[in-house]
Amino acid sequence: MLPVHLDGSPSALTRLKDALADALGGGPAVLPFTDPALRDAMAPDEPAEPGTAVVIATSGSTGAPKGVLLSARALTASAEATHARLGGPGHWLLATPAQYIGGLQVLVRSLLAGTTPVLLTGTGFRPDDFAAAAAKLEGSPRYTALVPTQLVRLLDDGGAGLAAARTFDAIVVGAAATPPALRERAADAGVRIVPAYGMSETASGCVYDGFPLDGVRVDVDGDRIRIAGDVLAHGYRLRPDLTAESFSDGWFTTSDRGIRHEDGRIEVLGRADDMINTGGVKVSANAIERCLCAQPGVRDACVVGVPDPEWGEAVVALVVPRGEHGDLRAAVRAELGAAATPKRIEFGAELPLRGPGKVDRAAVRNRFGSISNG
Repeated sequence: MLPVHLDGSPSALTRLKDALADALGGGPAVLPFTDPALRDAMAPDEPAEPGTAVVIATSGSTGAPKGVLLSARALTASAEATHARLGGPGHWLLATPAQYIGGLQVLVRSLLAGTTPVLLTGTGFRPDDFAAAAAKLEGSPRYTALVPTQLVRLLDDGGAGLAAARTFDAIVVGAAATPPALRERAADAGVRIVPAYGMSETASGCVYDGFPLDGVRVDVDGDRIRIAGDVLAHGYRLRPDLTAESFSDGWFTTSDRGIRHEDGRIEVLGRADDMINTGGVKVSANAIERCLCAQPGVRDACVVGVPDPEWGEAVVALVVPRGEHGDLRAAVRAELGAAATPKRIEFGAELPLRGPGKVDRAAVRNRFGSISNG
C-alpha cells in the first residue's frame, strides 16, 4: 500500500493524482491521509486486501478508525455514472480535501475525462480563492464539488466567489444534507447545484437530486436505505466483522433512514441514530433541523438529544444565525409539535465539523452537557 501525505501543497496533490492513475491501472493501492494516527491505524505496511485500489481512512461517526476498500471498478463506475448524469466528461475544480471520497473522485473523474483538474490549495475556504481557482479552469463543461458549508459561504459573500459559482455547468453538493432553503437560495442566485447522497462505501455520491445514478440500485428495507451496484466498496480494512455486518449479497446497508416516493425519488430522512426519545416520544433530529433552517435568519442548525432527568433525552439545538430571526421554538412547535420543540437553543458562529461538511454531533452534545447541569 502506498500512503500519500497531503500537506496542502500542489506537489502533494500531484503525487496523489499520479499514484491514483497507477492504482486504477493495477498498481499499488493508495492511502491518502493528513493525520498520521489515522494512517497508522490502516496498517500501511501490511498488504492491501485483494482488488483494492484506494483505501479511504475515516474516523467514522463514532470516532473509531475505519478504512473503506475501493476497487478501480467501483471508482471508475462512480465517475462514469456521474459524467453521464451531469452531461458528459468535463473539466473539474478540486475544492474539497482529497483524502475524502468527494475530493478523491474529482481526481478520478478528471483522469477518466483526460482533463487536468484545477486545485484549490491552502487551508480554509475563501470565496475569493475559489474565484481565482475557477478562473484557471479552461474548457467546458465546467464542474466542481462542494459541501453545503462552502456553498453557503459563496452565497453569503455575494462577490467574486458567487460570480464564479454561476459559471459552472453543475456543482455537486454532498457530504451532508442540502436543506431545501439552501437549494432555493442557490437557484435564486443562478447557481446550478446537484444535491448528492452517498458515502465512502459507495465511491462518493450515488443518488443525484433524489434519483440513483445509472447502474445503482437503491432499496428501502423498513426505513433503512440499502444500495447495490458496481460503485460499492468491497469491505473495511482489516475488519471482516464490520464487512459482514454491512455488506451482504451484493447490498450495502447504510445507517440512514429514507423513503421511496411513487416516482422513484429517494428521500433521505436522516441517520437511524438521529432519533431522540424525549418523554417516550421519538422525534427526528433531521426534521427539526430542516424546520429551523427554513426559518428566516437561520443559516444552519444541529439538533441533538442530551440526558435529562425528567424527559430521558431533551431536544437541544445549536443554531448559526444570518440575521434577525423570530421565535424559533414557536416555529418548531407549530410545524412538528411540542415534543420536537427544543428545550434549549444556543447560537454560534459556525457548527463544529469533522471531515468535509459533516457536523460533529458529539461536539455539539458535549457543548450542552445535560439540561440539569446546563
